[in-house]
Amino acid sequence: MARWDPGAEQRLRKAALELYAEHGYDAVTVNQIAEHAGLTRRSYFRYFPDKREVLFAGSERLPAAVTEAIRAVDPSVAPWPAVLQTAVAIGELLADVAEDTDVRRAVIAASPELQERERTKLASVTAALRDGLEERGLPPENAALMAQVGSAVLQNAFSRWIDGGGKRTFRSCLDAVVESLRGELDN
Repeated sequence: MARWDPGAEQRLRKAALELYAEHGYDAVTVNQIAEHAGLTRRSYFRYFPDKREVLFAGSERLPAAVTEAIRAVDPSVAPWPAVLQTAVAIGELLADVAEDTDVRRAVIAASPELQERERTKLASVTAALRDGLEERGLPPENAALMAQVGSAVLQNAFSRWIDGGGKRTFRSCLDAVVESLRGELDN
């Protein structure tokens, strides 16, 4: 086998997702994933530190992307519109790179361990958003609240985007969530 196998990382992701969906996360081993991808266990660990991270690879770059997106918003824009502009930028970024999101979501929903990892990822997004709002001059308690709401809006919009099979734009999903939230807050 070649020392470097083009496409190996993507094959491992695909293999893991297929096996997790078919057998459940807990029932699948790294060896099975590697074998299903036509690779070795050693090759697996070149790309992922454990069997969980195959579903979350790249998520460590998300907080930096959030920070960059909120810094890119014109400083004269009020906090809530700045949060929404940031959510659009991040949601569109995720929509561009997301694959098999419905299957991934189902696999995560079936595993408490993966749910916890997903919550950790979302918490890092919320923290980056909060820090960005504080940089924009918002008091810490207000920045925390806005970041939490903004993160929930982003998560709900992405869920709607997944539910729609990626056929709607992320922006339209976000707009629908914001409109729904406004309607409920006004009641």
